[in-house]
Amino acid sequence: MPSRRLGRSLGVDIVPFKTCTLDCIYCQLGKTTCKTIQRKEYVPVDDVLAELKQALDAGLQADYITIGGSGEPTLHSGIGRLIEGIKKLTKIPVALLTNGTLFYIPQVRADCAGADVILPSLDAGDEATFDKVNRPAEEITFDRLVDGLCDLRKEYKGLIWLEVFLIERFNTESPQIARIADAINQIRPDKVHLNTAVRPTAEPGVEKVSAEKLALIARRLGPNCEVIADFVSGRCGKATDTINQTLLSILKRRPCSLNDLCSALGLSAADAMSSLETLEKQGEIHRQTKAGQTFFKVR
Repeated sequence: MPSRRLGRSLGVDIVPFKTCTLDCIYCQLGKTTCKTIQRKEYVPVDDVLAELKQALDAGLQADYITIGGSGEPTLHSGIGRLIEGIKKLTKIPVALLTNGTLFYIPQVRADCAGADVILPSLDAGDEATFDKVNRPAEEITFDRLVDGLCDLRKEYKGLIWLEVFLIERFNTESPQIARIADAINQIRPDKVHLNTAVRPTAEPGVEKVSAEKLALIARRLGPNCEVIADFVSGRCGKATDTINQTLLSILKRRPCSLNDLCSALGLSAADAMSSLETLEKQGEIHRQTKAGQTFFKVR
């Protein structure tokens, strides 16, 4: 899949669709259907590793193997064994895409210690905004989130790239940015990435922040803060399956624009659109417009 932060990323999805500790209003996958903090082995680790080995043996090329997907991956109690198993199969670095809410639990921090880079989230500077934007499970609080990320920083030897997702009128006013900056100073991530709502979201009325405003906020948040640009790949990949199947597989994970898909798969716009139109006619996908840009989604 195309990733604005990780280049060409092989996603490893280890929890059922929308099983999460949060129900963020901006989630591009829609509303959370199972909000929980229960950790268990949602899918067998050995099965995941077997599928990954097949992909590697078939010539997989990726910049990162990214554990993330359609829910919160740290809910999987076997994530530590999974990371260890991936490391035995390949030298491709392992990234963990997480909302960071369970790092207050020592076992979760220990389980994730083998990842090369952890990419958690922080979208608020106080409890009220956290509740409004992220809508956490009852056991998750803003203080627990920040304390867990601080403890992760103390113990974890790899890179932490913190994403801050900004929504106009929700968390962009000056006092809120000051509180977010204070939390960032406590957490001490290696990088801070600013993101905003450019894709279809779980709730209506979630408005993106302008590029100019994001740039101003980035300067307030410090020298290691940058605005995430749209993914552009300078390389061409070759799909290992048919184009239609590959496109459908990507769109099951998240909405994508035509440019996203062309960049990810090394396709021309004409070839990609031909396949997308076929999938539309079959009723597999549909189009949705966000801020003047068209995205393709599974039905």
